[in-house]
Amino acid sequence: MRATLLAVLASVSIAALAAPAMPGGPLEATGLRSIAGWLKAKGAEGYLAAEVADAMGIPRDTGVELLAARQRGFRDDEVLRIAQMVEGEYLVFVVQSAGEVYFYLSTVRGGLRRALVSLPDRESVTPLGTAEAESNFRREVLYWEGKVSQ
Repeated sequence: MRATLLAVLASVSIAALAAPAMPGGPLEATGLRSIAGWLKAKGAEGYLAAEVADAMGIPRDTGVELLAARQRGFRDDEVLRIAQMVEGEYLVFVVQSAGEVYFYLSTVRGGLRRALVSLPDRESVTPLGTAEAESNFRREVLYWEGKVSQ
């Protein structure tokens, strides 16, 4: 099962509340609501694999292997970014670059809930420290706010 999870995380085919929300400001909350609305209106249909939902702490019914999501993704020369709205409540941001895949789970109203980094070459998935998670998450929210306003 761990190999399956790492494969899903590494390929970023589809990414995905156990921890309490990390502090965030009102601008972040406004940004999350804007991003969620944009994904609902303009996101493509997608799915979140059960293994990823479980690793991120997103609840699912027994036997459900794929959770419906609305998503958008953009790639530049070095980075692939994906934003997903899952189950109408959760926002998942994925950032993949050479050798690293970062995952940020938030709720629209509650902000950042969980942040993980996957190192596929080492077959490891590790939680990010609070300061790094908050800084990176805010950067992702700003990135996606920019996409919303285009």
